Amino acid sequence: MPVAMEEFEASDRKLRHDLSFLQLLFFNLGGIIGSGWLFAVLAADAIAGPSVVLAWVIGGVLVLLVALTYAEVAAMLPRSGAIVRYPHLTHGGYTGFVFAWSYFLAAVSVTAIEAEGVITYASTYIHGLTTTSGKVTLLTVPGIIIAIGLMLVFFLVNYFGVKWLGRWNQVFTWWKLVIPALTFLLLFLAFHASNFTAYGGFFPRGVNQMFLAIGTGGIVFAYLGFRQGLDFGGEARNPQRDVPLATILSVIIATVLYTVLQVAFTGGLNWTKAGVGVGNWVALAHSHWANGPFYDALSQSGIPLLGAFAAVLLVDAIVSPSGTGWIFLGTSSRVLYGMAMTDYLPRPLRRINDRYGVPVMALIASTVIGCLFFLPLPSWYLLVGFISSALVMTTVTGGIGLEVMRRTAPDLDRPFRLPAAAIMAPLGTLAAMLMVYWSGFTVLTQLIAAIFIGLPLYSWFYGPIKGYMRTSAGVILGAVFLVIWLVTQALGPIDRHVLSFPVFYVLTLIEIVAFGLAAWWLSSPEGRFPITRSPWLFFMMYGTYLVSYLGQYGPLKTPVLAFPVDIVAVIVVGLISFYWGVASGYRTEDLQTIIDTGTAIVPEERLAS
Repeated sequence: MPVAMEEFEASDRKLRHDLSFLQLLFFNLGGIIGSGWLFAVLAADAIAGPSVVLAWVIGGVLVLLVALTYAEVAAMLPRSGAIVRYPHLTHGGYTGFVFAWSYFLAAVSVTAIEAEGVITYASTYIHGLTTTSGKVTLLTVPGIIIAIGLMLVFFLVNYFGVKWLGRWNQVFTWWKLVIPALTFLLLFLAFHASNFTAYGGFFPRGVNQMFLAIGTGGIVFAYLGFRQGLDFGGEARNPQRDVPLATILSVIIATVLYTVLQVAFTGGLNWTKAGVGVGNWVALAHSHWANGPFYDALSQSGIPLLGAFAAVLLVDAIVSPSGTGWIFLGTSSRVLYGMAMTDYLPRPLRRINDRYGVPVMALIASTVIGCLFFLPLPSWYLLVGFISSALVMTTVTGGIGLEVMRRTAPDLDRPFRLPAAAIMAPLGTLAAMLMVYWSGFTVLTQLIAAIFIGLPLYSWFYGPIKGYMRTSAGVILGAVFLVIWLVTQALGPIDRHVLSFPVFYVLTLIEIVAFGLAAWWLSSPEGRFPITRSPWLFFMMYGTYLVSYLGQYGPLKTPVLAFPVDIVAVIVVGLISFYWGVASGYRTEDLQTIIDTGTAIVPEERLAS
């Protein structure tokens, strides 16, 4: 067994394997039911009006398609930090690094946004925690300080071990299921059916806005907690059975719950109390209700029972986001742990606490990095679009990895085998790409900037540690790219507008390709091969980015690709990316080691531990 894989497996064995099926399911539901249910109903209504009821259903179906593509591989290869590891096993270190970095950015920022959600709701009864800048609610300095304190609480909950975390989360998730259900039932006492038919009808801003709400209204963000069971899969008692079942069931439960909540909130809208003109859907985003949508809908309904229940909702506004926050802090720490185990990041992040069995250094690093998001983006509404897009971007490999694994590791035991995988796998990839596209041009610009700013880490750590390139060469390559990338972004088409989009697009693409070519030239033959298997990824991202600029959600007053032509264009880019990605996959050295040593399935003695 290669040393790296030997260390990988030995470190995994230090993790505790205590999570039951119900705890895995509740990890997923706890990750799903957070600040999303408290804020997304208003954010989505402001974008598309009552048609967002359909958006929740469509979003749930799309996320379920994505989840199904992971179910087979997760049962076959249960690992902590699973989302990080699978692309590494199917496409090698270069592609794996890009997806690992993307997922870490998304996961660690979710922890921050949940803390922001708690403080934003608290500002409805504690003054001075938020302020308004333009049309956006931001945390004040005291609000940021309290949010950092919450992050420390999330840290402590995770530090004392996954068994304690699982039990603690199970109690809180029951609460997080019951309170939204009661909210849905009670709001029907103040239901106005006319909100669905008057004021512009069911599609007051057009069908295209309904799809936009999926990406930018918090809908995708709310659903994507389903992956927590995958990331904690290596710490489950019976991962082969429980991980896929918990993943699928959590998405189904969430789809039903969120859809009925949206129906109740939209029907419970009181335009006068919200402080906006009747039927002015857009104005809801900066209305009196923006800091506490459900609380305000209940407390201002004029019905005593609903007013009394509103006080309970203020408690839930602490419980729900906090529960999701500490789960995602655990997730982001396992992402860092997985990145360190694959040598993407320094090896001290691999350290497992012997007493509690948690990746302690990765947990500390995730907490500190999560706090940094309070500084540039101290607002739930500012963060949600970026996080949604980043989370979805990392799921495009689900279907691709499934097909690659079937070709490169056909003999590994598959306790769960996805039916009709030849159809379901590309559908899962297309579902993810459509959700990324619906996040809009501005969010995609931010996402590409954030993802590729991490490329220097590849040449600073992974290449030299693996012996693919000399340390000095890797440091110089990464530093030069970083400076050029930052300058280009500063001159880009969103803020300073110094560069037009066509120039910006070509420049950034040249910079990314040049980095890859330079890394290939500086690498050994072993290091060059994974780089040659990555072009499909950059085609997918930049193809979608170009469609976004030309399409319905771009900056052009008259879109070149009007709806639904833009959707067809994304599907074409997606299908090319899928089959190119599948063809680019290969039996990596680490996957070969798993096959040779039989470490795919957790041994029985570990299940009993």
